[in-house]
Amino acid sequence: MRAGAEFRLGAAGRITKSAAVTETLASAAASPSLARLANDLTRDLMRPNPRIYWLDLVATAAVTWLSLWIAATASPPWALAAAAVCVLALYRGVSFIHELTHQRRDELPGFHFGWNLLIGVPFLTPSLLYEGVHMLHHAKDRYGTTRDPEYMPLARLPLSSLLGFVLIALLAPVGVILRFAVLAPVSFLVPALRRWVIAKTSAMTINTAFSREDLDRAGRAPWLAQEIACWLWSWTVIGLTAAGVIPLRAILTAVAVYAVFALVNQLRTAVAHYWENDGSKMSFEGQFLDSVNVPPPALLPFLWAPVGLRYHALHHLLPRMPYHNLGKAHRRLVAEVPATSPYRRVEEAELVPALAKLARKARRA
Repeated sequence: MRAGAEFRLGAAGRITKSAAVTETLASAAASPSLARLANDLTRDLMRPNPRIYWLDLVATAAVTWLSLWIAATASPPWALAAAAVCVLALYRGVSFIHELTHQRRDELPGFHFGWNLLIGVPFLTPSLLYEGVHMLHHAKDRYGTTRDPEYMPLARLPLSSLLGFVLIALLAPVGVILRFAVLAPVSFLVPALRRWVIAKTSAMTINTAFSREDLDRAGRAPWLAQEIACWLWSWTVIGLTAAGVIPLRAILTAVAVYAVFALVNQLRTAVAHYWENDGSKMSFEGQFLDSVNVPPPALLPFLWAPVGLRYHALHHLLPRMPYHNLGKAHRRLVAEVPATSPYRRVEEAELVPALAKLARKARRA
């Protein structure tokens, strides 16, 4: 579809921006460039610290695997407590895939490989699913349009569709198993299927109409290494389970943990933006104003929006800002801008109030 194509909802016709969004965009246009101000204030914060990344990843992976083992072997209530810890740890671990996309490999030597080894491949969520896709969400001519892989006008959909958007995440473990244990090996033998698998089943998206266009990427060594590793790992686990080496309880526990983690991530995604765009192209600052920050004093975003995801609006202003500096960047901006600044108008207090606001908009759709 062409850039700027309109989202349509059946007979409801063309979706239009709400008055609130129009007012906010006008206010932003009249103010000094938020992007320029943010860059000027945070130039010294743009370099990622490899030590922080590695310590966080290794600690998170250790907690993930240890808690998964306890959840799969202990008796209640320890198993349930460990499973809850595992959900949050896995969520944090997988969330690093976002950082892989934005940080240069030469600034984090070996980190992409280490992440895929510890988290990506074992949980069938390799970085190939995000690299080459997520940056399209930041493209000025794609954001909020039908060509954006990570955008749907959720605020304009019926409440039932919004509920379906959230609950379908529970099927994520089934999806990744099918993708790498079944479709990957078969697609290597059937070229026509291979093209479809790459285009339609090899990206973490919410826009179901999106298709990958970088088909040549699938022939490169990093992609093939990740895909084949996921394929062989999935077959190994299935084989060891069938042979009784790995208890079925361990597999069911891992599947349940993955499903709940995916659900939590989907809830977080639902409040990452205001989802009100009508499908037309948006300015850079307009993209920011359609995004959400959940800053302190809220404490729970540390769990449900880890690795800097609580500062999603700020991330759209400063896409290359490493996650460990987003809090400091936010504090600098808050200290500099007035309370009436558009920057302060994209803040939400917590997950539940933000979800309630989205649900009210959907109910009126």
